[in-house]
Amino acid sequence: MGEKVVAGAFAPSDRQAYREKLTQCLAGLERLLSERRFDRPRNLMGLEIELNLAGSDGMPRMRNAEVLQRIASRDFQTELGMFNLEVNILPHRLSGRVFDQLAEELRTGLAYAHRKAAEVDSGIVMIGILPTLGRDDLVSANLSDVDRYTLLNDQMAAARGEEFLLDIEGVERLVSTSSSIAPESACTSVQLHLQVTPDRFSDVWNAAQAIASVQIALGANSPFLFGKELWRESRPPLFQQATDVRPPELANQGVRPRTWFGERWISSAYELFEENLRYYPPLLPICDDEEPLRVLDEGGVPTLAELVLHNGTVYRWNRPVYGLADGVPHLRVENRVLPAGPTVVDVIANAAFYYGLVRALADESRPVWSKLPFEAAAENFDTACRHGIDAELLWPRPGRAGGVARVPAVKLVRDELLPLAAAGLDAWNIEPSDRDRYLGVIEERCRLRTNGASWQVDTYHRALEAGLEREGALAATTRRYGELMQAGEPVHTWPVGFPAP
Repeated sequence: MGEKVVAGAFAPSDRQAYREKLTQCLAGLERLLSERRFDRPRNLMGLEIELNLAGSDGMPRMRNAEVLQRIASRDFQTELGMFNLEVNILPHRLSGRVFDQLAEELRTGLAYAHRKAAEVDSGIVMIGILPTLGRDDLVSANLSDVDRYTLLNDQMAAARGEEFLLDIEGVERLVSTSSSIAPESACTSVQLHLQVTPDRFSDVWNAAQAIASVQIALGANSPFLFGKELWRESRPPLFQQATDVRPPELANQGVRPRTWFGERWISSAYELFEENLRYYPPLLPICDDEEPLRVLDEGGVPTLAELVLHNGTVYRWNRPVYGLADGVPHLRVENRVLPAGPTVVDVIANAAFYYGLVRALADESRPVWSKLPFEAAAENFDTACRHGIDAELLWPRPGRAGGVARVPAVKLVRDELLPLAAAGLDAWNIEPSDRDRYLGVIEERCRLRTNGASWQVDTYHRALEAGLEREGALAATTRRYGELMQAGEPVHTWPVGFPAP
């Protein structure tokens, strides 16, 4: 939600006016689709990574304003918490050596940001949830000093009408309450954008939904929160609960949460935007002066500002995005599944696997979502979050027998999905050496059954065995993680534990 928002109260009439504008925007979107006004295929992808700030002691640092002032680059922006930053990589064409180019841009940018952060006793840590975060860190006083975050927090807390409840039962159980949405800021992710034509949107979105569980299994990197060992990827349950504006009674009635996997495969992008209006009350009813239908009548292209703003407050794991570039509208699928980290190589390997696999699955004549019940895809997502690289997932049986079978994620990836991802990268005309390098990282993770979450947990338990208390073990694990992250070798090569003194 990158809009410029000014803090202030809303009257009932503001919400009514906003809802009317949303209806106009949706009608405008429908006209743009029917008139085929959208951008031609351009094979464009984009990348955003949310980051944490931590000191040399492994503890969070609430200094993003100071760090951003020193970085002084529009590529780096605030995020929800004062210990968060976000880096945005400009769109690239999916072809040739794009993954090596992205890796070099990220290494350069993150190294510069890390040096600047060090000037105020901070450093960049690229991880799903910083293990050393405590309850006292995730409070409204530590939200970034930006009007849109203050306003969003106020509106969500008011809609909830009571404290937000966190209740996650994994290896251990965490029960906690919060008067604000600040716990959401613990979740730092990688967002992968893919520009698609309207005709291709549903195939790409459905493919992304089908493989979300596989992405999590391979890339899980968030096993700790508030000192507790929870799920291998604890971001999704944390994010859902930290943004859940439903009191228990509405949840019991089946009202959808604002953080949502979804409930069905789709046949058009319009369906998702329409669902967002039908199911979710506006949180930020701020109206733009634009009249979208008049703009269309006059031959122009509307920004659909209200639709875009509302869409940014519905947290689908694969989100539809409407945008304008040089006056031409386009659609994107924003994949929000992956945690940040552990290294640049790991992030790029995850991206290569995703873009290759989505392309291959979207091109299939009998796609996987025609054989996999949506309920199975949703169950897979939950299973992968709980168990990470050790997850067993439901997947269509090969051949004509039909039905689904439960298969270890690592076996599914190595036997079936890696060859598909390679074929998809070939279809994007990716340089073969880049294809092999980055998919090789995924293959090694599967062979060794190692990812960021498994390394964190194993190293943490080594620290406990060495006699450290829980907080000391988490801090030691975070410091060691930061050292290895900066060294840059992919996580499957990281030694578990700590170097000998």
